Amino acid sequence: MSADSLESAFEAFREELDFTVEASGESPAAAFFRIFAETAAENGDTIDLIHTPVRREGRGGYQVDGAAFDSERGVLYLAICDFRGIDTLETINSADIDALTQKVRRFIEFAVAPGNLEAFPAQSPEFEAGHALAFQTASVRRIRVMVFSNARLSTRRPPEPAPEITGLPVVYNFLDFARYASIVSSRGSPEPITVDLQSLSGAPIPCLQAFGADDDYQSYLIALPGTLLADIYGLYGARLLEQNVRTYLQARTKVNKGILTTIKDAPHMFLAYNNGLTATASRVDTVRTADGSIAIASIDDLQIVNGGQTTASILYARDRSGADLEGVYVQMKLSVVKPELIEKIVPQISRFANTQNKVNEADFFASHKFHVTMEQISRRLTAPPRPGATSGSKWFYERARGQYRDARAYGTPKQRRDFDLEFPAAQLIDKTDLAKSELTYAGLPHVVCQGAQKCFLHFADKVEGEWATSELSFNDEWYKAAAAKVLLFRWVDRMVGQADWYREDRGYKSQTVAYTIAWLASRARKSGKAGLNLQLIWNSQDVPEEIAEAIRQLAPQISKAIKDTPETVRNVGEYCKKQACWNLIDRMTFNVPELPEALLLDKEESKTAAREGRAVRQIDRGIELETRILALMPYAQKLHTQADRMRLLSPTSRSALAKLGSGKFPLPPGDTKAIGDLLKRMAEEGFDTASLDGGSAKSVSPTTDTIKLTSTATKVIRI
Repeated sequence: MSADSLESAFEAFREELDFTVEASGESPAAAFFRIFAETAAENGDTIDLIHTPVRREGRGGYQVDGAAFDSERGVLYLAICDFRGIDTLETINSADIDALTQKVRRFIEFAVAPGNLEAFPAQSPEFEAGHALAFQTASVRRIRVMVFSNARLSTRRPPEPAPEITGLPVVYNFLDFARYASIVSSRGSPEPITVDLQSLSGAPIPCLQAFGADDDYQSYLIALPGTLLADIYGLYGARLLEQNVRTYLQARTKVNKGILTTIKDAPHMFLAYNNGLTATASRVDTVRTADGSIAIASIDDLQIVNGGQTTASILYARDRSGADLEGVYVQMKLSVVKPELIEKIVPQISRFANTQNKVNEADFFASHKFHVTMEQISRRLTAPPRPGATSGSKWFYERARGQYRDARAYGTPKQRRDFDLEFPAAQLIDKTDLAKSELTYAGLPHVVCQGAQKCFLHFADKVEGEWATSELSFNDEWYKAAAAKVLLFRWVDRMVGQADWYREDRGYKSQTVAYTIAWLASRARKSGKAGLNLQLIWNSQDVPEEIAEAIRQLAPQISKAIKDTPETVRNVGEYCKKQACWNLIDRMTFNVPELPEALLLDKEESKTAAREGRAVRQIDRGIELETRILALMPYAQKLHTQADRMRLLSPTSRSALAKLGSGKFPLPPGDTKAIGDLLKRMAEEGFDTASLDGGSAKSVSPTTDTIKLTSTATKVIRI
């Protein structure tokens, strides 16, 4: 990234930091931690970190700003922040980095020493950060230390192994501002990783080539030594895993006991028993060995798209069980894809590689039609004016990471100002925001407290089931309610962060927010209502004062209640992730004023609104289908030929395409349905109608006209 691009990225980061501080009520240092921790988790460097601002100054001082323990894999993640509240980008050198990592090491040594942590309250950040080290010592098998800095490293440093601490292997990983900016600008693409096999193993790895000279990709078959695979994964962690596999592995999959058994009892049979790995890369360096065969010295942009569980289990076997991996080999199919084809081919390799196991279509949720529908609604649905505003604006739903930033980045300064008025930054909703607010309101705060990955996957499963049974339920009214829940969630988050009672006893803010909203919504349902009147929140684009006052009184009581754990529980953060915690809080009575009837939604009114929303959505879908069919009119013959080649034409769809090709429009309802069903089947078989004419079939030519779509619907569209 050029110096100018880096400076621009730093300005954008400062804007995001200021916005986060204002929106959350947090200090700039806490907001910095939140931004960098979320980026690290999304990138696979860590799991979801809990903010634990631990600091002791002076001789022997220590510092830890975030922590999380992956008990399934025995990996403890610790983070330390080098936050600089300045407006210019500075440089951080190796001496600064070494000083930071030494502070973390001293905290680890402090935490493992008997009796030290017991002097701190269970609610303290010291207790939270060191709990696994002090009380789950036997379960910790590896420590990954993350250094966050909004300065730029003078020399980029990849993850590096560090001297052991109390017998535990340690890896240092660095997220400076240059790397942060690179990750953000990649719009969700994998961060480049170069794995130097020759350095790690002492020699290049023999392979078998399996490709032709003119192929778009190169394929290699490799028998990868288990020790080398464990070393690579121990160094880079989940960054090696393609995003969908990473999410699935971190949130759902336990270590495979069958793999552990094979490693222990029959390591020489591992290659025969295990399905191996499927991986992709953008480039490999190959060398000739003494006998003339090909070997791989290094791999650029390595991503494992299938076999994440095998990879994690092999490292687990060595760390947790002390397994000898000398006789273990893992087969790997490595596809090297040209850079210009990566975005097209790699997702397909990932998708097809995972059709045989539980990483199925539901786990590729980012491309689910639900997201596309929400995106479409968010671009056209204008909210009522906010208090003090003269015109309404829109809630921008970000289906893919970076959409908002990209949409805002182009155009003149006036166009950017107009964009900001239409889509204010405060009204950006990403998938994580939506999942947190929806599950919180639904009475699942314990799931929300389990972290972004698990929260999102639980939400994905929920929506997947509801979409299959009632797709029409996800309509304008659903999105209005969803935006109202996000607005409420953010209001509570900001209120708690700014409250005097919280500033006097910081900690467990996210848990307090989730449990407060969940309890209030649950109370409304227990009173015989459908819930809070979210339509009022949407209409006013604000939290009604009666609800706000109830939350102001409720939140400190919730905060106290979740910290008052049973005698058998010592870790508040872990306790908040349990169903038992929510069951207890949900049954409790708190001193909160009764909400007026007008702020609660009647069940019959809720059913009527849902029914009307589905009816409107049905009409909208019909209009969308006919608009799409109209766009395909110039390509009707090509569509007919392709469908015939795929053997998907029925007599009705054949006739309907003939009418469309002759210029007849609108088509009778039966013909419209036949073409709609045909397009759906072709898409399921992997055909994209955009390929009919280089992508232009997705849209219609740029003239405005009014057309009659059906006998009952007329719409002004771009044709």
